[in-house]
Amino acid sequence: MLFFFNSNKMFFLFTLFFKTLISISANSWLGCWIGLEINSLGFYPLISTPNNLLNSEASLKYFLTQAIASINFLFAIILNLLLMKNFFNNNFISILINSSLLMKMGSTPFHFWFPNIMEGLSWLNSFILMSWQKITPMILLSYYFNMKFLAFIMILNVLIGAMGGFNQTSLRKLMAFSSINNLGWMMAALMISETLWLIYFLLYSFLISIMCFLFYLLNIFYINQMFNFNINFIIKFSIMINFLSLGGLPPFLGFFPKWLIINYLILNKLYIISFFFIMMSLIMLIFYIRIIYSSFMFFSIKLKWFKIHIKNNFLILINFFSFISLLGMILSTLFFF
Repeated sequence: MLFFFNSNKMFFLFTLFFKTLISISANSWLGCWIGLEINSLGFYPLISTPNNLLNSEASLKYFLTQAIASINFLFAIILNLLLMKNFFNNNFISILINSSLLMKMGSTPFHFWFPNIMEGLSWLNSFILMSWQKITPMILLSYYFNMKFLAFIMILNVLIGAMGGFNQTSLRKLMAFSSINNLGWMMAALMISETLWLIYFLLYSFLISIMCFLFYLLNIFYINQMFNFNINFIIKFSIMINFLSLGGLPPFLGFFPKWLIINYLILNKLYIISFFFIMMSLIMLIFYIRIIYSSFMFFSIKLKWFKIHIKNNFLILINFFSFISLLGMILSTLFFF
């Protein structure tokens, strides 16, 4: 996906990768804070475009929210050093640290900036914000998390992500609420095992990379643009497969990590949480299917001067990834057992 960028932005993209390693490999909270700040500074030049007011507004909003989260994180670190380490202080500081990290990744109840910023970004920057920018806060969250607090936030993420997707006409906002919903699943996977979180994160990043790449090629930002008759049926079928896989419908590949999480919750007799997670996934599938149904059943006027041309190698690549998503669940299940 590097062809999205010019040489300057490719430089910032590579530095974004190395700056994430600073926070992960730090052996103190101050080093983690420095890595978070440098990582945010590497993302500002990617989303700021002087010729586009929406990108400039999104970069300013992102800067303000990340600055507030960093101040809270630094304040929690200082309190952790100054206060006595009794139970009340440890519980309060852990909630403060977790809240600042949740704000950085766009989790509920600090999610209000996330869909608005996504609306002003390109599809590549949206992909980075939904995937790569969540790595460092999630790993730092695993170092010092409050179990009861994060269990409540996890359920709230799944609920807000499912309910917020209704009545959305923008695909970027819809993907933002889908990211909030999947963030709840990732937090559940993180509390179970870091290996399970890594599996879920890699598969989720794989699926949204296909979606963002496909929407970039088609230059689609709103649902009514998918009614266009000139979009090939195979492309619409690829969008349908990837949407259903992202929603976690079996036998697609996106069902595999959710199946592992639900299996663990049921084995530990957490039936209410597992039922809640399954029901919210079904609600997510409702507005995914609404988009797919609208694009297949309704067509706008076919304009001869408006045609979408995609190179054959790109279309083959998208169909190959969709085929992996279709058969990946069956193959992974056979390999798992």
